[in-house]
Amino acid sequence: KKPEVSGVMAKADIKPKSIHHAKKWSDDVENLYRFQQAGYRDEVEYKQVKQVDMVECWPETGFVKKLQRRDNTFYYYDKQRECEDKEVHKVKVYVY
Repeated sequence: KKPEVSGVMAKADIKPKSIHHAKKWSDDVENLYRFQQAGYRDEVEYKQVKQVDMVECWPETGFVKKLQRRDNTFYYYDKQRECEDKEVHKVKVYVY
């Protein structure tokens, strides 16, 4: 399914080595889209900032279900794809 970010990585202040924009939709791009909508680079940064070990995901699709923004309001996401084709190129993919 999707790669798990280890607890060690979430605790350290990890910075990405490089960045590029997504070219086509995938499950990973979908989840990055959701993290970036909530104001985070990705799962790594979310876990660092929020000091959590787990992100709530839909069991059926593996997509992120709920994220807490930095101002502590919550974003709730659908089970199905939300990142439309026209939005895919805006998603930033970080390499560690």
